[in-house]
Amino acid sequence: MLGWRRQSCLIAGLILAALPLCGAGPFPTGPQRDVGFSQPAPLADSSQLVRRLLSPLAAERVRAAITASGKVLNEQSIALPEESFVLYVPPAPPPRGYGLLVFVPPWEDARLPADWPPVLDRLGVIAVSAARSGNRADIFGRRAPLAVIAAQNVMALYPVDPARVYVAGFSGGSRVAMRLALGYPDLFAGAILNAGSDPVGEGEAPLPPRELLDQFVSQSRLVYVTGGQDAVNLDADLASQSAMSRACMTAIDTDIAAHAGHEVMDHAALTQALIQLDGRKPVDPQRLAACRTALDAKIAAGLDAVQVQLAAGHVDAARRALLDLDRRYGGLAAPRSVALWRETR
Repeated sequence: MLGWRRQSCLIAGLILAALPLCGAGPFPTGPQRDVGFSQPAPLADSSQLVRRLLSPLAAERVRAAITASGKVLNEQSIALPEESFVLYVPPAPPPRGYGLLVFVPPWEDARLPADWPPVLDRLGVIAVSAARSGNRADIFGRRAPLAVIAAQNVMALYPVDPARVYVAGFSGGSRVAMRLALGYPDLFAGAILNAGSDPVGEGEAPLPPRELLDQFVSQSRLVYVTGGQDAVNLDADLASQSAMSRACMTAIDTDIAAHAGHEVMDHAALTQALIQLDGRKPVDPQRLAACRTALDAKIAAGLDAVQVQLAAGHVDAARRALLDLDRRYGGLAAPRSVALWRETR
């Protein structure tokens, strides 16, 4: 971000209200608690969350329910003056700007693992995490928008390299991080999935609209980090990676901490994961094109079959088939899946 040192104290105070920003030097570095953000984050609007994180038919049902109630969609679910974040900023940015790691926790308080700062300093990465964003919080009402708000506000305040903006999480937070990486590839260039993942296309993590999925599979990278003694999540990782492959995602690394159980990654695992994210390589365009072609053929065949069912008057069967296609292929089946769904009503 050019000219970041010259931003006025007035603007800085509006964005990061909890910190004493006025003065001749750069913005604060080091550990910072009870940070308050106030800059609007358009990507955290409810309409964006619905489009990016819900399947098309789920989004259609949400909109229909809102319309039937006579209400309108509330674009902002977060009252920023009531929120607080923890922030860690290394003492100096790398030549191309800081990296940024948005961490989604399973716990309720705003804190980062104690052994991470030396790694963040060495690799030039800012870390930020929200309070009240743990497993008990709602994904759409709090966890996802808070992560997006944190990313956009930190990027407005500090010189951040947009190619090094990542999202991470631990346990339940890791599953949220995966959904954010999938739905926001224009914000997050990759994700660290620490001891928690889901298979995309099986309900919990629908595939986003085509343009977002194309950006995700061609530019993003995933690093799965799980303890060698965490059998449940090792199995979940395998299922998740297999589903990612079916969705044409190939930029995947797997790190297994041999003697660790279900625990947050330590400094060594974080170092390895960040290096892997920074070192992502171009995707093979021919392999990607072949995968997309095969996937599109499956989706088209499924939608054609629904069209035949509707023509024969088998509405209930068509609805069931559409729900299955929506679950498996999400945004890739739209807008045709939505149009067919409306024919069944």
